[in-house]
Amino acid sequence: MAAIWSRCVAIPYCRGMELEVRHLRLLCAIAEHGSLTRAAAALRLTQPGLSAQLKRIERMIGGALFVRDVRGAVPTALGELVLSRARAVLPALDDLRAVTTAAPPGSGHVLRLGTVNSPLFGRFVRGLRELFPAVTITTRAESSSAPLADLVGSGHLELAVLGDSPGYELAPRPGLVLHPVAAEPLFALLPASHPLAAGPEVTLAELAGIEWTLPPRDDDRIHEYYTSVLDRLGVEPRITHQVEGTVVFDLIREAGVASLCQAACREPPGVAVRPITGDPLWYRQVLAWHARGPVAGHEEQVIELASRAQREAARRSPAYTAWLSRAHHS
Repeated sequence: MAAIWSRCVAIPYCRGMELEVRHLRLLCAIAEHGSLTRAAAALRLTQPGLSAQLKRIERMIGGALFVRDVRGAVPTALGELVLSRARAVLPALDDLRAVTTAAPPGSGHVLRLGTVNSPLFGRFVRGLRELFPAVTITTRAESSSAPLADLVGSGHLELAVLGDSPGYELAPRPGLVLHPVAAEPLFALLPASHPLAAGPEVTLAELAGIEWTLPPRDDDRIHEYYTSVLDRLGVEPRITHQVEGTVVFDLIREAGVASLCQAACREPPGVAVRPITGDPLWYRQVLAWHARGPVAGHEEQVIELASRAQREAARRSPAYTAWLSRAHHS
């Protein structure tokens, strides 16, 4: 498959010649550095050698890709078109290479981990390093649990920290072992300056009066779970943004929106984490490993590491600690 992608993939005007992945990287380097001289230095090539390669590529494609003058190299209209395709193709190729060639499945020398956004993950990795001191640990992150579960089941990852929701649990896959670590309520994220942040918890009805941001829809059905619970409770939040990552916290601080988070989420500056009255929304932390992979035989130790990491993550969150105290005494 990689060989097929290396030839003229998504690049117009190739005219039957072989345009290779290295050519795409060369073009992107020229555009990034703005001159052949700087690009040649970054690529460890001579400037005349890079210039000759560029001319061959332009002959393959059938037109000039850069205008060169005293200011450097500026893409032509055709160059911009080719660069847009190259920038779309190269990350996919890098991802494919990372998945398929990082280490042979079951090699034993590398423990390849997957994770969704999980507060327990950092401490979990630290524990795994102590448990497997002779093994190199690598990590791959995804916004959705489904592709990571597929990679564990196919033997391209040995272990993953995943998550799912009540009624929308991860589907079993051949070779995949799933073990729940903890079920936790989802909490609300609010601007620290918002009046609702003054209390110890908020209601869904109160949150419905604020604009929301949630992660984009994906294939783990979490949005479907949110919708089913909110519909059942008669709550219709205004979900006007669909973003993820640190931009969520920027939107909360600057635009005054609300969102949801895992209970162990630590409060960033300007953002408040509050339990939702009645705990209507839940999330389950799940470990996944391959039934015949290197984790087999160490399951109890790995499960204990994840459980300990989850408890430590909970203790770092004042909102979660207070919730656990109230739940214990209720």
